[in-house]
Amino acid sequence: MIPLQLVLKNFLSYREANLDFSGLHTACICGSNGAGKSSLLEAITWAIWGECRAATEDDAINAGAKEVRVDFTFQCNQQTYRVIRTRQRGQGGSLEFQVQSSNDFRSLTGRGMRATQQMIIHHLKLDYETFVNSAYLRQGKADEFMLKRPNERKQILADLLKLSQYEELAEQAKDASKQYKAQAEQLEQSLLSIEQQLQQRDAIALQLSSVETQLSELQQAQTIDNSKAQGLLAQQHQRQTFEQQLSFVKQQYQNLNQDCDRYRQEIAATQQQQRQLENLLQKEDEILAGYANFQGLQIQEETLTSKSQAYQDAQQQLGKLQQKLSEQINELNLQLRQEQGQLDALRQSRADIQQILSRTEEVEAGLQKLQQARAYLSHLDQLQVQVAPLAQRRAQVQTELDRVQARLSARLEELRKSVRDLQKQQQRQPKLQETLQQVEGQIQQLDKKRVYQERVHEKELHQRSFRDRLQANQREWENKLTELAQKLQLIQNPNSSCPLCDRPLDEHHWQLVVQKTQSQEQTVQDQIWDVDGQIALCEYQLQTLTRELKEISQELANYDALREQRGQLAAERSAMAEIQARLQQILVEKEQIERSLSANDYAPDKQEELHRLDQQLQQLKYNEQDHALARGEVDRWRWAEIKQAEIKQAQRRQAQIDAQQPELLAKIAHLRSQIQQLQVNSDLSRQIEALNQQMAEIGYERSQHDTLRKALRQAQAWQFRYQELQQSQQQYPLVRQRSQDLAQSLEMRSQDLQQMTSQMDAIVQQLQQTPDTKGELRDLEQQIHQRQLLQNDHQRQLGSLQQQQQHLEQLSTQHAELKNQHVTTQRQYRVYQELAQAFGKNGIQTLMIENVLPQLEAETNSLLSRLSGNQLHVQFVTQKAGRSGRSSAKKAAKLIDTLDILIADARGTRPYETYSGGEAFRINFAIRLALAKMLAQRAGTALQMLIVDEGFGTQDAEGCDRLIAAINAISPDFACILTVTHMPQFKEAFQTRIEVYKTQNGSQLSLMM
Repeated sequence: MIPLQLVLKNFLSYREANLDFSGLHTACICGSNGAGKSSLLEAITWAIWGECRAATEDDAINAGAKEVRVDFTFQCNQQTYRVIRTRQRGQGGSLEFQVQSSNDFRSLTGRGMRATQQMIIHHLKLDYETFVNSAYLRQGKADEFMLKRPNERKQILADLLKLSQYEELAEQAKDASKQYKAQAEQLEQSLLSIEQQLQQRDAIALQLSSVETQLSELQQAQTIDNSKAQGLLAQQHQRQTFEQQLSFVKQQYQNLNQDCDRYRQEIAATQQQQRQLENLLQKEDEILAGYANFQGLQIQEETLTSKSQAYQDAQQQLGKLQQKLSEQINELNLQLRQEQGQLDALRQSRADIQQILSRTEEVEAGLQKLQQARAYLSHLDQLQVQVAPLAQRRAQVQTELDRVQARLSARLEELRKSVRDLQKQQQRQPKLQETLQQVEGQIQQLDKKRVYQERVHEKELHQRSFRDRLQANQREWENKLTELAQKLQLIQNPNSSCPLCDRPLDEHHWQLVVQKTQSQEQTVQDQIWDVDGQIALCEYQLQTLTRELKEISQELANYDALREQRGQLAAERSAMAEIQARLQQILVEKEQIERSLSANDYAPDKQEELHRLDQQLQQLKYNEQDHALARGEVDRWRWAEIKQAEIKQAQRRQAQIDAQQPELLAKIAHLRSQIQQLQVNSDLSRQIEALNQQMAEIGYERSQHDTLRKALRQAQAWQFRYQELQQSQQQYPLVRQRSQDLAQSLEMRSQDLQQMTSQMDAIVQQLQQTPDTKGELRDLEQQIHQRQLLQNDHQRQLGSLQQQQQHLEQLSTQHAELKNQHVTTQRQYRVYQELAQAFGKNGIQTLMIENVLPQLEAETNSLLSRLSGNQLHVQFVTQKAGRSGRSSAKKAAKLIDTLDILIADARGTRPYETYSGGEAFRINFAIRLALAKMLAQRAGTALQMLIVDEGFGTQDAEGCDRLIAAINAISPDFACILTVTHMPQFKEAFQTRIEVYKTQNGSQLSLMM
């Protein structure tokens, strides 16, 4: 991948940016920390793979913006591509992929972002993980590979080589081998069971002949009894018909009798209503007189109501006028009170002013004291101006001395703690060795448990497979039982048709079909019971195996923790020698710091400066306490200035009061005269007097009106009596006619009752002539039923025996098929077992790592020789000698898988931690670059672009020169090399630079060539 152009809009710290890579071969991206150098590179990974350092997708959008867009154009495999990725805040995004065709771009975008992403990876032959572990040396990740443990390095290398797919294949092969093994064992059991069942053929044939003879005899006797039962059943049906007719007639007789009773009750109720209406009609004259009196009282009440309305209107108008007059008087009273209040306030203010003016002499004496205090304070302020810089410098020097002492004390405490920790670690060495031996023994015991767990798990899988087959057989038998039950239901009637050929069945064939079906039903039921028992036994065995697996899993719960503990203990044991040397160094440094603190000989220049500043401060004789007392004296006499201002303000205020008082007295007198005029001689007072005379002329009395209303309420009952009289006059003819109609209906129902009685006597006579065969028929049916049960039992035995014969024939065929399946399954088991070993860690994976490491070592040393002037050399070791833990007497040497990196220089082979920061970075840089080339080659693409983000700060001048020389040396291998740094001296080594700087409008960049 060769970059051509990058266009940014609102990506991370960038608002608008455009970078043209044309003509760039080796360039440096430089700028201060936080300017946006790494963001420029992450824009490339976000555009192509949608990956960057942002925690969420919206975090890639510049703060304050609503959307982000990155347009990246690059060249790959002689083709020019363009990727455009956008996203809106809080919403979705879009991804476009284009390829250049002639002078324009043609779209390769798929359906959806996921399909488009797969299209991009397909054309680049490079995913994100391979890119960041090959072409992109990210900031702070250079030493990640070297700082890992040997076994972790090997795992990282396996991950980079994507060997996990072989691990997945190994697991799949193991699962398949276990399945085929379980199938083979299951087939063996099935074959053994079938062979045992085939030995029962002769005994089943003899039982079948005997059952067929007994069944024929039972069917003949059953035919005779069925004919006799048919005749008795016909007689019983005739008797039941007469009984039903008698019951029906009795029901009709009962209904007629109830109708007669109902008519009698209605006639009595109608006659009672008729008598009540006649009594009301006899009081007609009395009701009419009372109603006339009620109407007269209504007329009188309407007259008094009109007078009451006129009186209330006048009374309401009078209230409004009185209220209006009160409001005007109240308003004038309010103004009067306000003016009176102002006059009282002026008098009170005058008294207060006289009190203030009485302190004039005291205030003048205070002002003289204030002037004297301010003169002394000014002298102290001038001294403070001279003392302040000296005191500030003294505080700074004292602070610096305190910091030095604090750093030394902190370092001393840190060294003491380190000494205690290292001594404790040394004391742990015997216990560490003992713990390591104990952990080794526990791991060996748990390894045996793991082997046993695998065997129990295989047994569980076999039992589960056997249970599933039993459940499938159970469902088949249950379906067959349902079909037989439906078949029996179809042929319950002797005159029904055959369920197979749909032809009519005679009595004999119907019984044969029924008996055969019932026999088959019983056989199926027996098979279901048998399968139920086997399933229950299988479930019990599964529960036992599951419980045992759970117990073993609990015992193995700390297996991984023990293995990790063993590794940690071994590493601690190896580190004990380093602890002793480090302890000696720390003790020497600790004694030096203790001597410096006790003799107080640290920072001598600062202590000398502190002594000189103290002498200068003593000569000035400035006292902060005197200065504070002077400020307090000024504050104490400052009240005189305030009081002087108050006296001047009081004099002005007294002159104003003397001018306002006569005007307020005149206003108060005028308001009092207005109030008196409103009360005696005004339009409102005259209107009120007129309304009082009008109310007297109306002459309305409320007591008289209340008496009339009471009499009207008492007479209102005659209105209801009058309405009842009118209704009675209308209802009386109808009630009399209703009484006559009910009497006629009662007479008709009585005649119908006499006819029903005659009909009931005739039916009873017919019943006495028809014999009751119920007892005889019941005995005969019981006999038929018992014989039928015996016949069904024989039918079930017959069907069961026939079914067993057919089943044995099927088993014979199945036996041959299962033998062939068993041979095939055994062969598949052996194949997948070998595949599991081949795909495992000790198979293809180990072989691939062994083949890759020589290439990686050669490429690393080639690069390292350029960086170090042939001074450094690395070697990858995948196996080392170890000892077996089986016996203390015989410790045979063995090889342990590892991935150690041995580093050698002119002084020999040394640990990685002993090399300086610059040397370590060169080693890391060489290994990472070699890994990058190897991963790019394995991905099927050439590594045309290299990005080195920071890491040059650890190099001295010579190291920087070598690193720059190495980059220039490998530049022919790449089409584009980008380095990122914030060091000014390093960026000058590159002719082409991309300057990145921060502005108020976000990060900006400029290209310098």
